[in-house]
Amino acid sequence: MIRRLLVGRARLAALIAIALFWHAPAAHAEPSASARCIERLHATLLDVMKRADELGFEGRREVLTPTLTECFDLAYMGAKAAGRYWRELDEADRARMIRSFSRMTIATYASRFDGYDGETFEILGEQPSAQETVLVQTRLTPGSSEPVDLTYRMRSTPQGWRIIDVFLKGSVSELALRRSEYSSVIKRDGFDAFITTLDEKVSELENGQAQ
Repeated sequence: MIRRLLVGRARLAALIAIALFWHAPAAHAEPSASARCIERLHATLLDVMKRADELGFEGRREVLTPTLTECFDLAYMGAKAAGRYWRELDEADRARMIRSFSRMTIATYASRFDGYDGETFEILGEQPSAQETVLVQTRLTPGSSEPVDLTYRMRSTPQGWRIIDVFLKGSVSELALRRSEYSSVIKRDGFDAFITTLDEKVSELENGQAQ
């Protein structure tokens, strides 16, 4: 009798242990260094969206600037956006290119993320890509429309992982579009006129005249 009771208790304890094991929440893996950068970007974007009216354009730009500057490799992107003309620029003009490209990028984000309608961001995964880069797949789900897939190409720099391109729906390269647009203007009007045009577009965004 005692033996059967002990065996029964042991069996019950084993069943409880198994039940606890299978129902225990799985431990979440720590996000990678590249994913942490994207998480910070998403958190900042949600912040400015939720406070868009309170902040206004200037306030949104002020909040976005440190995050975009640290999460994007704007110098690298500015050089690539200039296309083949980058090799022809001296150091002063290269600095002008990066400065204007950076201002345009930040102003564009401040203009686009100007309200909140229940949007959410989700990191779907990441995978290695060419030239030692990483692709981080994410999804933006607006509150009242279809989800949009965004893929960030990132590379490792001495300052950490940085975004060097954004792909809309996994295939449309934002950087390639900029390079095509900018190269066309530089070829037609020259570099000085191109910088003037870029700075004028920033002014339009500041005044709410462009998207």
